[in-house]
Amino acid sequence: MSEGFSGEQLLRGVAASPGIAIGKAYLVDRRKTEIPRFFLVDLRHVPEEVERFHEAARRSQEELREIQGRIQDSVLEEHAHILEAHIRMLQDRSLTQETVRRIREERINAEWALSKTLEKFKSVLLASQDEYLRSRVADLDFVGERILRNMAGVAQESVAQIQEEVIVVAHDLSPADTAQMNREVIKGFVTNMGGRTSHTAIIARSLGIPAVVGLEKVVEGVHTGDTLIVDGFQGIVVISPRPETVKDYLERRSRYQIVEEELLAYARLPGETLDGHRVTLHANIEMLDEIPVVLGHGGEGIGLYRTEFLYLNRADLPTEEEHYGVYKEVIERTAPHPVTIRTLDIGGDKLRANPGGPSETNPALGLRAIRFSLREVELFKTQLRGILRASVHGRVRIMFPMISGLSEIREAKNILSEVQEELRRQGIAFDEEIPVGAMIEIPSAVSIADFLAREVDFFSIGTNDLIQYCLAIDRVNEHVVYLYEPLHPAVLRMVRNTVEAAHGAGIPVAMCGEMAGESMYIPILLGLGLDELSMNAISIPMAKKVIRSIRMRDCRDLAQKVFQFGTPEEIHLCIKEALGNWFPNGIGNLPAP
Repeated sequence: MSEGFSGEQLLRGVAASPGIAIGKAYLVDRRKTEIPRFFLVDLRHVPEEVERFHEAARRSQEELREIQGRIQDSVLEEHAHILEAHIRMLQDRSLTQETVRRIREERINAEWALSKTLEKFKSVLLASQDEYLRSRVADLDFVGERILRNMAGVAQESVAQIQEEVIVVAHDLSPADTAQMNREVIKGFVTNMGGRTSHTAIIARSLGIPAVVGLEKVVEGVHTGDTLIVDGFQGIVVISPRPETVKDYLERRSRYQIVEEELLAYARLPGETLDGHRVTLHANIEMLDEIPVVLGHGGEGIGLYRTEFLYLNRADLPTEEEHYGVYKEVIERTAPHPVTIRTLDIGGDKLRANPGGPSETNPALGLRAIRFSLREVELFKTQLRGILRASVHGRVRIMFPMISGLSEIREAKNILSEVQEELRRQGIAFDEEIPVGAMIEIPSAVSIADFLAREVDFFSIGTNDLIQYCLAIDRVNEHVVYLYEPLHPAVLRMVRNTVEAAHGAGIPVAMCGEMAGESMYIPILLGLGLDELSMNAISIPMAKKVIRSIRMRDCRDLAQKVFQFGTPEEIHLCIKEALGNWFPNGIGNLPAP
């Protein structure tokens, strides 16, 4: 038993869902099930172990179906497909076959065989540089833990049984746990594990439950009944707060609620500067559940729809009908606003069709994104047919990721033309004028942006990768992450060059990286000439407030001024000084989401 923390303690984690909650802790036992490991000396026990595994997997499916059946909440219904995805994992033949093979060939017990299978699949996802893909490891853990608990005969403690107002504390929570939360009594939750893009975090944001995840040691230091403060804006948890701290947070919560209401009022307004310059604000999404949040926060469309989820955690590739069905739904639910669909942006080593295949030494610079699609033409054509068929249901744009040169964009367009011609011959309707764009996220693409701009209908700057490649730093490497600096003069020059090339060719240019959603950067991005900004949906009201409080001519002056400086620190100070003049009382008195 942990001795817990002594006195007031402050922990910092990942701000998963905004808001402030104050209440008593409720510790949910989510300790990992012990995994027995033994060899099956007697061969007669092999079929018994195989059947025990199958029975536990079947029971796990039944439990998730029961949870799905209990979901009545209209918001939670949006997340039912996450539970469906977990059920599909349980039905995944590669997971089942690999585990059964290990039981039979390695002659080991079912728990051990399953844990070895899960570790193999997880290692493939963890090798990715993509945060979204790495976060899918949690889904594998949730599914594996449910099977292990059923094999061990351990009851699944349900958060649905909680009847008093509490803040849930757990090592980790599955989407199934979160989907069962009663918002009337569960005021917030904190976990050791998790990230902003986990399914659990996404559901928490949809439900409006303040949450901080990735705290690493919170479970070890908290007991049921301890008083907690959850600051989902800053990613802070205060354990056993002093009375003055509670008073301070109660006042903050009141101020935040007032400001939140004020910000949401901006959601209904256009992103227009004081001197009449209009900027379109879109949202980045990867799941259909996020669409209501986008529309509710004033998003004017989807600027980046990631399609990778269609390919993950499955033994086969998605069919054309699956592509079509998903794209049709996102287009219809977003209408009349546009949707920009990015084609597949992962490499072959991330596809579950070959989970144990050879991995590349440096996958971020290897065979991925458009390079992979151009290698696997039939796979690429299947996705393009799905997008084109869905394009009759609304406004759609196609965006090709990781373009590094003219030959790639031309080859991608040629394949698109072949698919369009096939559809015409088959009498299948599609948008003949569908816009085609290039994601600008590699320095070589910036250098030849004037040539690329003649080939496409729009650009979208992906700052996450562009900064990484421009500054030659791995943004997930803790030793060099401090060098990841959006305000580096080299980065700003690349953005400026890309905008000038796009406008020179008469095409619009968007930004869809994390930089676009940071309120501090918005004036400089407007000054550089970005036409569209695409961001986390929750950031949109704040972005509109900033835009509607400044003048375009001031932004242009600022953009010219920052190029006088040679370091990120100097540029940061320059922008901070300008913001101090424009917002003497701060930007909305609310931390940027």
